[in-house]
Amino acid sequence: MTTTPTLPNGLVPGMDQVFIGGAWRSPSTDARYDVTMPSTETVVASVAAPSRDDADLAVQAARRAFDEGEWPRLSIAQRAEACTRLAEELEKRLDRLNTAWTYESGYPKAHGEMINNGAGRTVWRSAIDTALKLPWEERRTTASSDVIIQRQPVGTVLAILTYNGPVVLMGMKVIPALLAGNAVIIKHAPDSQFTSRIVAEAVEAAGLPTGVVSVIAADNDVSQYLVEHPGIDMIHMTGGMPVAVDIVQRTAPRLARTALELGGKSPAIILDDADLDSVMPTLVPGSFGALGQVCVCLSRILVSAKRYDEVVSRLADEIGKWTVGDPFDPNSDLGPLANERALIRTEQMLARAIEQGARVVSGGRRPPHLDRGFYFEPTLLADVTNDMDIAQQEVFGPIVVVIKYDDVDDAIRIANDSPFGLAASVYAGDRDAALDIARKIHSGGVAINLAGTCLTEPFGGVKQSGWGRECGAEGILEFTDIKQIMLSGTYVDS
Repeated sequence: MTTTPTLPNGLVPGMDQVFIGGAWRSPSTDARYDVTMPSTETVVASVAAPSRDDADLAVQAARRAFDEGEWPRLSIAQRAEACTRLAEELEKRLDRLNTAWTYESGYPKAHGEMINNGAGRTVWRSAIDTALKLPWEERRTTASSDVIIQRQPVGTVLAILTYNGPVVLMGMKVIPALLAGNAVIIKHAPDSQFTSRIVAEAVEAAGLPTGVVSVIAADNDVSQYLVEHPGIDMIHMTGGMPVAVDIVQRTAPRLARTALELGGKSPAIILDDADLDSVMPTLVPGSFGALGQVCVCLSRILVSAKRYDEVVSRLADEIGKWTVGDPFDPNSDLGPLANERALIRTEQMLARAIEQGARVVSGGRRPPHLDRGFYFEPTLLADVTNDMDIAQQEVFGPIVVVIKYDDVDDAIRIANDSPFGLAASVYAGDRDAALDIARKIHSGGVAINLAGTCLTEPFGGVKQSGWGRECGAEGILEFTDIKQIMLSGTYVDS
């Protein structure tokens, strides 16, 4: 059984307002959005929903702030000081943000504390420190020319955030874009009605110049309107492949800049000399953490025929130790999926996998002790081949497959046999052998004897996992254009 906790008074500001250009205002229509708790399927609040008119006002505010305002013309030290104020305001609200995230998306509060208090704080603080050291302007002199190379902000940025990381993405997208001198419209997922409003409260408290930041949690219609808006210079999106294709098609007529951090079907190669006692503490959380609602989730585990049964058995034992339950219960390791769409997708993909020959080793159902909510047990599948749909398509849910390989070359081939290329892991006793394999995997990142990725250095994907980079120096410079100012020489000089 799960219960429906009462939404605490004062947890969420601006329930009947929208946050445009740095200030709360009444919405342009009386449209509402019902917030459903994933753990109970119960509506816990109704909030004001932004319209196209509200989105248009946000673009107008951003354009004025960028074209006429002081923000892009401030020094990097001044922008870093303002972003530090924003970071401090976010940090003051982390407990509220984590609680709100549990209500709206079903993540246990402990998960929020790990991701937001840990990774989030680290990422945005690192971005601020890094920005102060970047060569925003440099002079290059050769025998034939003398030029100044200047990094300038792109303009107005639409930052599209996902429900599975609305706080940490402030450090991966929003603060880097602001540091570079851009005006930003933060477009949260419609699932993020509570966290988006607390973020807006932090932006207001930070005292950024008028128009520099707007915060809206909007549906597809408003999102598509913003993507197509001629007043938007760049779209930086985290999400899925279908939305990315739609964005590229909608921005193509005006050739707007896009950066896309998309999904993955990330492999974990376990070599025969790997010590499973050392592997499991990172592999299992890296595969099933957040109920698989993580873009870098290790959803394909590659094991040799020699150790296949041993690894499958060990994985099943480890997964069995995890508790799925009420995210407000501190004893729950995993909560529900974030919405009904995710649950239906997970069930449909599992059914297709079984139809194609996969075998359910553990999980594969809604927990019998939970009568309501979008819950699904961590599911381990064996007898999977890499040509099955479940091995090629992202679930974004708690299904992990174990695939057998013949030798190391075969493991590398299977790892690369995917339309995605976001993350990967290699587990081995011989670190040099693991590093050799890592260099051969076609992926934006590879971890050795670990799971996940470093979020203070450039992160992103290849193939259908996107283009562009977040985090590190490259993640900040992604939001800039390069200007060449020629002081001497001509185009014919060599």
